[in-house]
Amino acid sequence: MKMKTLLMVMTVSLSLLTLNSCKSDVTSASDFEQAEATEAALVEANRQVGMPDIKNFQQRKLMKLIFEQCDREDLICYAYLQNITTGKLVFIGKCMGYGIPFSAQFTNPEKIVDGEDYTTNFSGSVAPIAVPQADPNGLFMPTSSSATWLLMIDPVTKKPRPVYFEPTIVVSPFELPAS
Repeated sequence: MKMKTLLMVMTVSLSLLTLNSCKSDVTSASDFEQAEATEAALVEANRQVGMPDIKNFQQRKLMKLIFEQCDREDLICYAYLQNITTGKLVFIGKCMGYGIPFSAQFTNPEKIVDGEDYTTNFSGSVAPIAVPQADPNGLFMPTSSSATWLLMIDPVTKKPRPVYFEPTIVVSPFELPAS
């Protein structure tokens, strides 16, 4: 058993060494040593513990159901703001869907570019790197925000209109009891 573990650690180490020689980004010897030691520890942890015995995949099924329910075009929800002093919910109106976080991005927030203008690694070769990428509107969205966009149903025209909220918000696909 010890021989098998030793062989596995040596194989992983050799693989890491081979991969490291092909890398095009900047890495230090100490980073490589730490990565190698961490990988060896993970191999041993997997050997001792193994993987969880998941048979029903219930959380994945629930997530699939949530995604499918959120994708319904006819999904009307009820939006509430939470009063910060009392904690009570205050109904603000009907909306389409659950809202979109302000920091959600339509496109990938990063793009890969030729790193020639940015960096070179220890061997002098150019390393491709990721740099920020604007959304189609030309804006660079924040990586996090507590704000939310809601398509509220205009009570007069009965048409959806975007409304921006920054306070704590609760959005439900059914009317919640007023507190």
